[in-house]
Amino acid sequence: MRRILVVEDEIIVAESIKTGLEKLGYLVFEIVLSGEEAINKAAELQPDLVLMDIKLKGEIDGVDAAEHIYAHLNIPVVYLTAYADDDTLERAKITESFGYVLKPFDSRELHGTIEMALYKHKMEQKLRESEERFRRLAELSPDTIVVHVDKKIVFVNAAGVKLLGASAPQEILGKEVTEFVHPDYREIVRQRMEKVLKEEQVENFIEQKLIRLDGRTIDVEVGSTYLTYQNKPAVQVVARDITERKQLEEERTKTAKLESIGILAGGIAHDFNNILTAVQGNISLAKMFMTPEDKAFAVLIEAEKASLRARDLTQKLLTFSKGGAPIKKTASIANLLKDAASMALRGFNIKCSFSIPEDLWPAEVDELQITRVLNNVIINAGQAMPEGGEIKVQAENVIVGPEKDFAIKQGRYVKITVEDQGCGIPEENLPKIFDPYFSTKDKGSGLGLTTAYSIVNKHSGCIEVKSKIGVGTTVQVYLPASTKDFIKKGDVEQETPVHKGRILLMDDEELIRNVAGNMLEYLGHSVEFAGNGAEALNLYRKAKEAGRPFDVVILDLTVPGGMGGQEAMQKLLEMDPQVKAIVSSGYSTHPVLSDFSKYGFSAVVFKPYKTEELGQVVNELLRNNKD
Repeated sequence: MRRILVVEDEIIVAESIKTGLEKLGYLVFEIVLSGEEAINKAAELQPDLVLMDIKLKGEIDGVDAAEHIYAHLNIPVVYLTAYADDDTLERAKITESFGYVLKPFDSRELHGTIEMALYKHKMEQKLRESEERFRRLAELSPDTIVVHVDKKIVFVNAAGVKLLGASAPQEILGKEVTEFVHPDYREIVRQRMEKVLKEEQVENFIEQKLIRLDGRTIDVEVGSTYLTYQNKPAVQVVARDITERKQLEEERTKTAKLESIGILAGGIAHDFNNILTAVQGNISLAKMFMTPEDKAFAVLIEAEKASLRARDLTQKLLTFSKGGAPIKKTASIANLLKDAASMALRGFNIKCSFSIPEDLWPAEVDELQITRVLNNVIINAGQAMPEGGEIKVQAENVIVGPEKDFAIKQGRYVKITVEDQGCGIPEENLPKIFDPYFSTKDKGSGLGLTTAYSIVNKHSGCIEVKSKIGVGTTVQVYLPASTKDFIKKGDVEQETPVHKGRILLMDDEELIRNVAGNMLEYLGHSVEFAGNGAEALNLYRKAKEAGRPFDVVILDLTVPGGMGGQEAMQKLLEMDPQVKAIVSSGYSTHPVLSDFSKYGFSAVVFKPYKTEELGQVVNELLRNNKD
C-alpha cells in the first residue's frame, strides 16, 4: 500500500483529502499543517509521496518545502492548489514537481495524478541508479570517458581529468567539448556529434588531436556513441591517449629511413674505400721510389692528406649504417682530443685551451668512434657560443671507487671534460638530451649526443652533462684506461725487422689486387691472387699439396655474388687449423672486424690502407710464424 503525507493547513480540507485517498487504496499516515512540519515529518516517516498545498501559513510555503523534500529526501511531491499569484506559480514551475491537482478535484483526477507521479519517480530512480552504475564503471575505466549534452560537458571520469590536464572535474564540466579539440579536427568532430545524435548510432574510433588545459597538444583515439543522460539526448565519448604510440611510430619511421640510408651509405663507403685503397696505396708506393728532397714528394704528401680526408668522409657515411662493437686498440687520448678539437672548431671564433698531463694513461678505444664522440661534444660547445668565447678541454687520470654515483665499474679511467661558456641547457631538457631526435636547434637532427652516448656505452664508459642557464655546459666522458703501454707507430716500424713470405691475396676488385700486390711485392713478398673465396681455397689447397704453403692469407670480407672472407675462413680452418689469415674490408663497422679472432682470423686491416700499414700487419704475422 502506497504511503502518502498530506500537507494542508485547512484541517477540514485535509480530512476530506485523507478520506478520498483511503478510498482509493492509499495509506495516509499523517496530516501536517505547515512547510516546516512537512519537511520534518517527511524526513522521519519517508512516505512514498507528498501531497502539498502551495499556499501554506508560516515562513516556508509549499514551493520551498517541496523543493527541499525532493532535493534532500528524493520524495516526489504533487502540488495542491486552488489559486496562487503569478510569482508563486512561476516558482512552482521551476521546482521538480511531479504533478498538479486543482481544488476542487474529483477522485479519478487525483488517482491518475498520483499514479503518474509515482511511476515517473520510479522511472527516474531507475535512471538515476543506471547513471550511478555508469558513473562507477566509467571511473574504473583507464580510458577517458566524457558525456556532453547540447555540446556542453556534463560528465568526465578521473582518466579524463588527467588526460585533459585538469586537477578536478569542475575545471572541465560546463565547457564546450570543442574547446578541447584541435582546430584542424573541430569540423569533423561537429559532424560526428551531429550524426550520433541524429542517427543514434556508434561512431568508430578515429585518430585526432586534443588540446589540454595547459596548451599541450596530444594524440588520441576517439569513439562516440548515443546515450540518454539525465533524460536528455547525449553523446558519450571514449578517448585514449596514443601520443607515446605515435611518437614511437614516428621514431620507427625515422629509424627505418636511417637504416635505408645506412644500407646505401654502407655500400657507397665500401666502394669508395676500395677506390681510396688504390689511390692511397699507389701514393704511398710512389713516395717509396723517391726521396723527400724530390719536388714530387711534397705533392704526393698533399695528395695523401687529401685521400686521408676522403677516408674520414667515408667514416661519416658509415655512421648511418648499422655497426658492430668498437674495434679497439691502445691509443693516446691526448692526440685524439687535440685532433678532434682542431677539426670540430674550424670556422668558429672560439679559443680552445687544453689541460692534459704528460702521464695521461692510454685507453683501449676505437679511435674513429671516439673521435666522433669528441667531435660531437666539441661542436655542440662551439654552437652554444655563437658570439665566440673559450672552450676548456681537460683530461686526467681518475680511479673510480665503490662510492661512485654513476653506472660504471670500479677501476682506472681517463676522464675528459669539455666546458663551454654558452647559454646553458634548461633543467627540464637535461634528461632528454641523449634521447634520439631530441634537439633544441632548428636544423639539428638530434642524433649527435645519442650517437656519443651509444659509443661511450659500448666502450664500457659513461658520459655526463651538467649545465646552468647563462653560465654554460660541462660534458664529462669516462673511458676505461688501458693496462697496455702505448707505442707510437713510428717506433714499431723502426724496431720491427722485415720478414719475407708467400702471400695469398683474395679480393673481388682487380684494382685492389693490383695495388695491394704491388705493395707486398715492393716489401719483398711473393704474391698470388684470387677473385673470390672459392678460388682462394683452390689455390691454398694446391700450394699445400705441392709443399709450398702460403705463409699468410689476406681475405676480403665481402664479395658480391661469391664466397666472401668469413665463409672462406671457416673452410680454410677445416683444411689447415694453423692457417694465418688477415681479414680486410671497406665496411669498418662489420661485426667480424671488431672480434676477428672469434672467426678464426689472426689480424685485421682496414681499407683504405697505406703500404706501411699493410706491411706492418703482414710482418707481425710472419714474425710470429718464425718465432
